[in-house]
Amino acid sequence: MTDCGCDKAKAELEEYLHQELSDDDFRDVSEHLANCEDCSAEHLVGVTLTEKVRRACRETAPEELRQQVLLKIRQLQA
Repeated sequence: MTDCGCDKAKAELEEYLHQELSDDDFRDVSEHLANCEDCSAEHLVGVTLTEKVRRACRETAPEELRQQVLLKIRQLQA
């Protein structure tokens, strides 16, 4: 395989992170990331950010906060 280059790797990084690329494109980007320090660092930032968001989305608000928000919404709608 040939190196896909930084432009392609960076343009497809989001899809790569979510495994939304074709098999060939995924392999190309993987190969590039293994050999490019700059793109690899950007990939690490993406992985870290994706994981932080994933964890944050699993958390639930306390019931008291939920009730306060719903009350405020009702007040604004009235």
